[in-house]
Amino acid sequence: LQEVSANDAWLTCAAIAHNLTRTAGHLAAGPQAGARPATIRTRIINVAARIAHRARTIHLHLPEHWPWQTAFDNLFTAVQATPG
Repeated sequence: LQEVSANDAWLTCAAIAHNLTRTAGHLAAGPQAGARPATIRTRIINVAARIAHRARTIHLHLPEHWPWQTAFDNLFTAVQATPG
């Protein structure tokens, strides 16, 4: 077997992160579908939110009047959907 260098591992991780971010943008639909990965990270992924544990459930409190709420909801629904 060939050894995998650290640079190869970093490149693979970066490619996976890029592909996952672009897929998240497409699942969110709307203007995010063709957005660059940096825009997707800024609008949908890097969001200040609170996580609350109540009655054995987890609640995610997102900012009020957040302009990208619909895109986040689309992404969240698509990720939770069963494949098929």
